[in-house]
Amino acid sequence: MKAILLCAVLIGCGGSGTPGGDDDDTPNDGPGAIVDSPPIPDGFVRLMGRTWTLPAPSGSTPDEYRCVRFTPTEDMFITSIQAQAPVGTHHTVLSIAGSNGTSGADGVDDSCDFQNIGMVMLYASGLNESKLDFPTDVGLHIKAGEQLHLNLHLFNATDFPISGDTAILVKAQPTAPPTLAEMVFAGKFIFQVQAGTPEMPKTTTVTGGCNNTRTFTTFAVWPHMHQLGSHQKVSVVRGGNTTVLHDGDYSFQEQNYYLQDPMFDVLPGDRINVECTWVNTGAATSFGESSTQEMCFSGFYRFPAQNAGLFECASEF
Repeated sequence: MKAILLCAVLIGCGGSGTPGGDDDDTPNDGPGAIVDSPPIPDGFVRLMGRTWTLPAPSGSTPDEYRCVRFTPTEDMFITSIQAQAPVGTHHTVLSIAGSNGTSGADGVDDSCDFQNIGMVMLYASGLNESKLDFPTDVGLHIKAGEQLHLNLHLFNATDFPISGDTAILVKAQPTAPPTLAEMVFAGKFIFQVQAGTPEMPKTTTVTGGCNNTRTFTTFAVWPHMHQLGSHQKVSVVRGGNTTVLHDGDYSFQEQNYYLQDPMFDVLPGDRINVECTWVNTGAATSFGESSTQEMCFSGFYRFPAQNAGLFECASEF
């Protein structure tokens, strides 16, 4: 087990410059300097990640994508996971590499884009650590020889170049827990956020989701919208009765996981709803990967793992 974790640290980081992506531990990083990486929390190791540099924005969008691949040589079972996500990190997506442009040689890849995400997602995060502790006796299985793909969506909102070191940190064990977990998305693909003005902000609310066909227990939800997002409500409807899993204001700067206490059993025939609300003071926008567009998803962490498609509970209309 120690061998795989050391390999992940040495190979999975895939960055350039000084170890850990910092600038020789200088206390005052100027514009464009790679920000000193914080200490790795006790009990965690660096699974994979990379350093990056973004130029000063030009044109209509400051969005950039950077990827890295890593193939573990031993099985590992994750019991806690979090992101190291400095300013400039819009979100991270850790998935299993596949045939949709995500597989390739291990190491960094600067030619990837928003479509390079495996259809089996392991973890996603926004602009903060987004720590997720799994329930007792539940873990996430990473298989030996199964390539991992980390997609970094980077967004430079400044007027000058910025750099950073984005990584996935994990607690892991070499033996399988009694139950394995997975992540899927519920939400909506096609919608329009109406235009507003500073004097007359416009509120838009849409609902997506699915009629569920599986039996599972959900233990965490992860609301994901973009900069206009103001509120998200996640609920399960059964026989006319509604159970609310999450109902709270949304901040693009604080994209957290919300643990379910108690955990909730979802049954075939239940309706899963994700209701998203935006407040817009500018031009109309619609679904899209860019931070200047919008999304309406909630990630569900659930068990047992059923090898489900990532977007099995996302509706188009």
